[in-house]
Amino acid sequence: MAKETIGFKPTNVDLTGQFALVTGASRGIGRAIALQLSRCGATVGCVSTNKEKLEAGTVAEIRAAGGTAEAFAGDLSNVEEVNRIVGEVEAAFGKIHILVNNAGITRDDIAFAMEDAKWHDVIQTNLNGVFYCCRTVSRVMMRQRYGRIVNIASVSGIIGNFGQANYSAAKAGVIALTRVLAKELSGRNITANAVAPGFIETDMTAALKPEIKEKAMAIIPLKRFGKPEEIADAVSWVASPGASYLTGQVIAVDGGMSY
Repeated sequence: MAKETIGFKPTNVDLTGQFALVTGASRGIGRAIALQLSRCGATVGCVSTNKEKLEAGTVAEIRAAGGTAEAFAGDLSNVEEVNRIVGEVEAAFGKIHILVNNAGITRDDIAFAMEDAKWHDVIQTNLNGVFYCCRTVSRVMMRQRYGRIVNIASVSGIIGNFGQANYSAAKAGVIALTRVLAKELSGRNITANAVAPGFIETDMTAALKPEIKEKAMAIIPLKRFGKPEEIADAVSWVASPGASYLTGQVIAVDGGMSY
């Protein structure tokens, strides 16, 4: 039976018996996704760089609401760390039905002034890290002949964004990677899709200057920023058995700004 969590509306998505791994689960969109998957009945492996913070935050919230969650920590830009984390999750749960790649960083600057470190850091975490997770978890999914991969992309990867050459390139790469995985893994009953958020109310957008927020609002047909829970709603359905005929798709949850 789907679980109730304070602050979330009821859902008809049933993930009872499913085991999920969510990266970047300590705050913002990742936290909302982890809570939503738990509310739908999944056992959730929450991944972040700080295990103590994760256990005191997202994992504690899930457990307080009657769900089951475990915290795992490591550097997702490091392939050896990814292999260790996935091994720990598989050992704890036995299976991994759902992978949500949400972890990411920003190092914004205009392209001609961007330092090499800013470019490499974002590509390493936001693209290479996603590939490492997909590659390792897909091997688990192939053995069980079932899986749902949901990669959190961005409208920046669809239409580009001023000052985000590194971030936009990484997210565009995530979209292309997702479509390749959809083709390569379909024979093992594994789907791969991307959810591309627009401007969402997170710590990142809270730090934006008022004039930047105004410009963003002007190009959003719904005239508001989205909420993390609205991304989580989309992810929970894409990750569900009910989305069995959906693969290789990019779902833009952006208030209409990218169409």
